[in-house]
Amino acid sequence: MKRNCRIWFPKLLPSTDDSTHSRMLFGWFVSHSSSCLDVVVAFISDEISLCNGGSRLQDLLHETNEKMPSNLREKTTFTLLGRYDICLNANGISSKITTDKDSFCRYSSLSCGCHKVDGLLEGFRKDSVSSHWIHIVHDSSERRIMEFDSSSRLHHIHWNGDIVSQCDVHVIVYDAPVFGSHHFSLSFWNSSPQSKAPVKKPNWVIDLHKRQPLNEMETVILSINCASAAKIAYKKLFTQLETSSRNFSISYLISSLTWWLLATILSSSSSLYYSLIQLFYVLSSFPIFSWVHIASRRILKNTWINFRVRSCQILYWPIFLQENDMTSISCVEHAEKAALQRHSTWSAMAVDLVLGNLIGLGLLFNTGSVCSWIFNFAKEFTNDILRSGCLWLMGVPAGFKLNTELAGVLGMVSLNVIQIWSTLWFFMASFIFYLIRAIAIMGITFGATVSAAFVIDAITFATLHITALHWAITLVYSHQIQALAALWRLFRGRKLNPLRQRLDSYGYTVKQHVVGSLLFTPLLLLLPTTSVFYIFFTITSTTINSICMLIEFTISIIHATPYAEIMMWLFRRKRFPSGVWFEIEHYGKNVLNSSNDDFEDRSNTASNSRREEHNIPEKKPFLMVSNLRSNFLSIGQILLPHYTTMFSGISASSLTTSARGVLSGKRMPSKLGLDLPPSRPWMHMPLRQYWILCHDSIISSAGNG
Repeated sequence: MKRNCRIWFPKLLPSTDDSTHSRMLFGWFVSHSSSCLDVVVAFISDEISLCNGGSRLQDLLHETNEKMPSNLREKTTFTLLGRYDICLNANGISSKITTDKDSFCRYSSLSCGCHKVDGLLEGFRKDSVSSHWIHIVHDSSERRIMEFDSSSRLHHIHWNGDIVSQCDVHVIVYDAPVFGSHHFSLSFWNSSPQSKAPVKKPNWVIDLHKRQPLNEMETVILSINCASAAKIAYKKLFTQLETSSRNFSISYLISSLTWWLLATILSSSSSLYYSLIQLFYVLSSFPIFSWVHIASRRILKNTWINFRVRSCQILYWPIFLQENDMTSISCVEHAEKAALQRHSTWSAMAVDLVLGNLIGLGLLFNTGSVCSWIFNFAKEFTNDILRSGCLWLMGVPAGFKLNTELAGVLGMVSLNVIQIWSTLWFFMASFIFYLIRAIAIMGITFGATVSAAFVIDAITFATLHITALHWAITLVYSHQIQALAALWRLFRGRKLNPLRQRLDSYGYTVKQHVVGSLLFTPLLLLLPTTSVFYIFFTITSTTINSICMLIEFTISIIHATPYAEIMMWLFRRKRFPSGVWFEIEHYGKNVLNSSNDDFEDRSNTASNSRREEHNIPEKKPFLMVSNLRSNFLSIGQILLPHYTTMFSGISASSLTTSARGVLSGKRMPSKLGLDLPPSRPWMHMPLRQYWILCHDSIISSAGNG
């Protein structure tokens, strides 16, 4: 049975160490079947340092495995993989490697010369890697023995107790993932799962998905992303960190001082916001201000919702910025996702505050111009659209002959409501100046989303007379449509069954038909008059609602846009991988070992005799060396999942239902119902403790970065 082995080898810098020393390989064995094996090399260590710290090696491996993600620990274990030797001549391994008493020369009953176990490692070998062991050699006299190229080859493998020297080898060289630089992923790593059930698939597709893949790439990629954490743990164990002069250099002091000043400023400003929010919260709980709080929540509904979102962001951003999950830090992919989640809150808040300050300062410096524009627009809208439109509808609109009496009644009622509201706004015009100042201050203090939400509430309150007129005419129009539909069913001998949602046959009496005829005629003749007023106020109300929806859409866009991801994508696109591919560098026959090696002759004698008896031609194994490459997400692929979540509450069916409802006399919704950041429980803590929490979170984030 032909065996296949893939070796995932880290791309390392050329080594300048003594080439006579052997290197030890650490990583993971990922076995998929009896004929397929993945060997993921995390890092390479000197044999001398390994022997010096061998007594602590078991503790290192145990601690490293505990820090790994649970789905990786369930499938494989971080262990000692084998050796990487330098071959000083082109024909075979030097005597230095095979006969040195300090090197590995014996492993149980095998005498291959590579598995001598030091006394300090004997317990570890028996418990961990007794089933697999690899031996790689480098056929070159150069000192670049730490790079895997065409001159490197797999000498042999101990595969479940068997010495395997004839197998197809595919070596994939990868750049070690580093947090903040790059990592590997097999899919869109920031995409969210589908909320709806997929379309029913054919049976052959279901059977194909049930099959276990031959080479499970998820475990391999996960172990590659955890290689840096394993290497860092090894360095902490075997390397004594000495304090050097560079730690006290001028650049280090300037950097530390800068971060300390930044943490102090941000902590102080956040504490000021925290005290203001807690003051509002305490005042709203008093009975004296409770009715003001209840009334403001009903009138300024959008403002309170966005103010609650901003308050939760201010309260919780230092908690989101801290790192607590150690298993996510071990995997670079998980650490990147956790970092983006932490940075999303403060980045959205920072961008919102910047936009709010720009808009607020613009309104403060141009308050007079804005007030005059609002007065002129309100005057033109009231006189040129509302009053002129009502007078036009009371006459002969577009040549249609309407009922003069009904049109006069509806028009006079509309004009009186418009006049009363205009008179009230005339006395309230002096407050417009202070209203614009309040919007500007709210934008500077709490961001553009809170001020924009306040604008929505102000527009809703300013157009309350139009909403009332639209509601009244909608009530008349809808009842008229329902009455005409019921009378039409009477003439057809049908009756609506509301329980079964269908039309049943029904025998009406002559009196019912006569009364129905007397009611149907005037209702049908008055329908055009009611319809034109309904269409006019529906268009006006829909236009106002569209403006409010546009502002609501802008607020949701500000909340949903991943600013941290966009900034990281602009400067480091490698932090957003999407799938992997292989760049082949070398392909050729793999002569695993020289013909004068004793253990190869013993292992291949039986197989060669079988080939001679059955006249089977010998298939030489091959060696292929590739580089692991990544595809990267585009800016659209980064934004799409966030905007899809934002529009999750809107569907084509809801839009169709709203359009049909307008024809039957139902009111259009005044809100889109877009998704906003979730509100969290209110948090109380002393002001000093909150300042310390903000300061420590910024300092720890700088240290982790």
